[in-house]
Amino acid sequence: MSAQDGDFEHRLTAERRRKLALLRERGRAYPNDFRPSGGTGEVGENYAEHDAASLGTKVRQVSLAGRIIRMRGPFVVIDDGSGPIQLYLNKRQLPPELAALHKLLDLGDIIGATGELFRTGKGELTLRVAEFSLLGKSLRPLPDKYRGLTDTELRYRRRYVDLIANPETRQRFALRSRILRAIRGYFEDRGFMEVETPMLQLIPGGAAARPFATHHNSLDLPMYLRVAPELYLKRLLVGGYGKVFELNRNFRNEGLSPRHNPEFTMLEFYQAYATYSDFMDLTEDLLRTVAREALERTRIHWQGSEIDLAGEFRRLSLRESVLEYCAISDPSQLAGLANLRSAATALEVSFDPAWGEGKLLLEIFEQKVEPKLFEPTFITGYPTEVSPLSRRNDENPEIADRFELFIAGQELANGFSELNDPEDQAERFRTQVAKRESGDMEAMYFDEDYITALEYGMPPAAGEGLGIDRLVMLLSDSPSIKDVLLFPHMRPEHAG
Repeated sequence: MSAQDGDFEHRLTAERRRKLALLRERGRAYPNDFRPSGGTGEVGENYAEHDAASLGTKVRQVSLAGRIIRMRGPFVVIDDGSGPIQLYLNKRQLPPELAALHKLLDLGDIIGATGELFRTGKGELTLRVAEFSLLGKSLRPLPDKYRGLTDTELRYRRRYVDLIANPETRQRFALRSRILRAIRGYFEDRGFMEVETPMLQLIPGGAAARPFATHHNSLDLPMYLRVAPELYLKRLLVGGYGKVFELNRNFRNEGLSPRHNPEFTMLEFYQAYATYSDFMDLTEDLLRTVAREALERTRIHWQGSEIDLAGEFRRLSLRESVLEYCAISDPSQLAGLANLRSAATALEVSFDPAWGEGKLLLEIFEQKVEPKLFEPTFITGYPTEVSPLSRRNDENPEIADRFELFIAGQELANGFSELNDPEDQAERFRTQVAKRESGDMEAMYFDEDYITALEYGMPPAAGEGLGIDRLVMLLSDSPSIKDVLLFPHMRPEHAG
């Protein structure tokens, strides 16, 4: 905002404060006894088919409340978020006190009005106001009605203004709500039980990520905000629940980007006696079902292109994807650590010389292949080295029974057949601890209680995590994660 714009807003705010002072003097500031008989949009829908004659045959007296979004003489349009409706305030028909109150109204004020419905000469459904109250004063002016709130950073910082000024923003978050409802319905219809697991944990397990640290004063213990609910959900499989899911927040102490926010929503679900292959099938069906219920279609628009979720998702291994998308014709170029280093150097992939084969192959994939996976694609055959919670493949123990789903160049889901061998899991934890002691702050901790749980016996199972924010980005055609979070994390507006 320029200094000139700021000065203009300051003058408008001062004038509105003067009006509020007059309202206080008259005992008209912030009443709390008005009760609308319906929503503004609801009334518009209920009487959409009534013409002027049918409205006149019976008194249609209603009480409505909403924010003033337009003013033109005696005509005022309000909206409570469900849709606009026009009011007609004829000063000659109002008591003198209310007629005077009319002069103190501004765009953005919230008012309540009671009267009879009629249609204007142009046929617009309108409330002829007999009484009205100013329920809330807007001391700051709203954005220009034609341009809306267009400053991207300001939209994120003042989401409440963005929601007032831009209907498409409200529609996006209504879509998010429908997506969550569809997901819950999908799993409940298939016998999954929704659960809640701890967000404050003594050991932050279930993902390779840096946690947020905190302290429990009463217990005098260091604690962490969870990076994933995985290890607790698998404890429930040990306890006898066969199908569970959780929709909740995870916290990872990482940077901000168009795809990352340190606080995000994750769906995780687990099923006993299922495999990672079963969950690839389930994930395809889940996304199609959610798209149909939330959007009423499976063909989605993403940044000028189309993606059809109705077709069969492609499946190929991590190694196959690197060969194909990096145009490597000889598979031996990816065999052995020396060849992988040569390939990474030729492809201009940045890497740490201390990395092993699995980590290096994954880095080549993430830097050179992942951004190119536009159509829905399952990538399988992840190295066991980078899959510390996944079951080893029976035919090739160097890879895990694991997949990740990519759409529009970003990871959407990660799933695998679960490792239920406590001795193998303990050894993998020890490897993670060694990496952490060597400086890898995202390596996992050793969770002794989780090993104890596995020692009681966990059935073979599959599990998966699916990023809700990225799914909403995909289905709402939103290029930044900040577009789908009501209040995204940002640097302070005024530092220092």
